[in-house]
Amino acid sequence: QVQLVESGGGLVLPGGSLRLSCAASGRSLTTYHMGWFRQAPGKEREFVASISRSGGSTDYADSVKGRFTISRDITKRTVYLQMNSLKPEDTAVYYCNADSRLAMTRRGGAIWGQGTQVTVSP
Repeated sequence: QVQLVESGGGLVLPGGSLRLSCAASGRSLTTYHMGWFRQAPGKEREFVASISRSGGSTDYADSVKGRFTISRDITKRTVYLQMNSLKPEDTAVYYCNADSRLAMTRRGGAIWGQGTQVTVSP
């Protein structure tokens, strides 16, 4: 089973950028569809982006499409979320997820990281 550790969160001004990283230990990233989710205070956790185990497919929530980019580096066992043009409504704890099921979905799998806080504020 893979273990996930997120990093890269912080405080950023509206319109700014951040890159989140998710370091995976254990099994290869090619075993899992990898995703990013977020949870804002008082709200349910929501899907942000995912990349298939082959790396050939990506999916984005409408709210981040065109601003966020998910990618991975197999040799570094790391998944990234590049976030540009950040808005205050992007403020949340961001979680990395690994899904071993056959199809890539927006539900996420059973393996989660501990989360990293992103705060977008003037």
